[in-house]
Order: sequence, then structure tokens, then C-alpha cells
Amino acid sequence: MHFHPDERIALFIDGSNLYAAAKSIGFDIDYKRLLEFFGGENRLIRAYYYTALIDDQEYSPIRPLVDWLDYNGYTMITKPTKEFTDAAGRRKIKGNMDIEIAVDMMEMAGKLDHMVLFSGDGDFRSLVEAVQNKGARVTVISTVKSSPPMCADELRRQADQFVDIVDLKDQIGRDHGSEDIPLHEDPVREVPEEDIPEEIVEEELVSSA
Repeated sequence: MHFHPDERIALFIDGSNLYAAAKSIGFDIDYKRLLEFFGGENRLIRAYYYTALIDDQEYSPIRPLVDWLDYNGYTMITKPTKEFTDAAGRRKIKGNMDIEIAVDMMEMAGKLDHMVLFSGDGDFRSLVEAVQNKGARVTVISTVKSSPPMCADELRRQADQFVDIVDLKDQIGRDHGSEDIPLHEDPVREVPEEDIPEEIVEEELVSSA
């Protein structure tokens, strides 16, 4: 992974997408190590973390992680999930943060030299092109070593640099010194909805009702 020493960089972390990518290849993210890794020899301006939260739950399994990130150097961007009923009458929960990521990246494009996008969502291809046209370089971090690959080919092609998260496991994976950092404990809520079998979504909704 190549960064120029004098580059102003920022991280844009799609929480659900990063969680799904790491889970697909069998390791957990240590967010303290992640911040130290990218800030160690670079001019890290900001690290944004995006996630949707379920407001009507007394306790959300992801809340400890969100609070820890908020107190430890991350800029948290959250919004409530939306509940809806599909055509078959099934209750579903949606929490998409794509608009928030796009707005922030466009607003910061003129203030940064290098943007690091933690997502494999192909919908971001046009966004990456737009910020490149404003003069920013873009690194995309996801994985193609899962089955199926978690990163869209068109996004990889558009990025200035693609880094497979597998290659960062030694730098940002949890180790024996990570016990004080909350784990991401909510696999159903944070995995992108299209990747969740309908029966799992329904079972989770019934159990939490």
C-alpha cells in the first residue's frame, strides 16, 4: 500500500461492509490498531465510521463499539434504521449509509490528497470518479478472496489503488492485546441486507420483537 508522506488522508469506513468483508475471511478488526496503522506515518486528518442504529432497542449489541470508537479518535456518522414491510408481508430493517458517505467524500475532496474507502460496493464507482476529478487519490479496501468476492470489479478498476483486507490482517486484526476494545457483536444487523437470507432476517426480527 503506497501513501506519500506529505499526503493529507482520511478514512471513510462503511461499517456494515467492512464487518461483512472481515467476517467473510475469518477475522475481527482491531479499530485501535487500524487507526494507529493509517496514522503512524501519514497525515491522517480524520477517520469517519458510518453505521445505522436501531433506536427502539433498549440495548444494541453494536452500541459498545460505537461508543468506544466515538471516544477514541473516530468521527461517528449514525442514523436510525428504517423498518418496512415487503410485498410478501415480511418485516425488514434497512440501514443504508451510502448517501452520508458520498456527501462527506464530496465535501472533503478539495481538502484531502488521498481518501481511503473501506467498502466494496459497486455503487461507489461514480463517487470515486467524482472525487478523483477533484484531484484526490482513492484507495479502496475490501476483499476479493472471499466467496463470492466482496468488492465489485468496477470499483476496483476505478480506484487508484485496491488493497485486499487479507493483506492487512497482521496490521489491523485483533490480537491478544485487543481485549479492551468491544467486538462487533451484531452479525445480522450490520451485514448488508442483500447478503442475508430472508429466513435469517425474519428469525432475528421475531427474536428481538
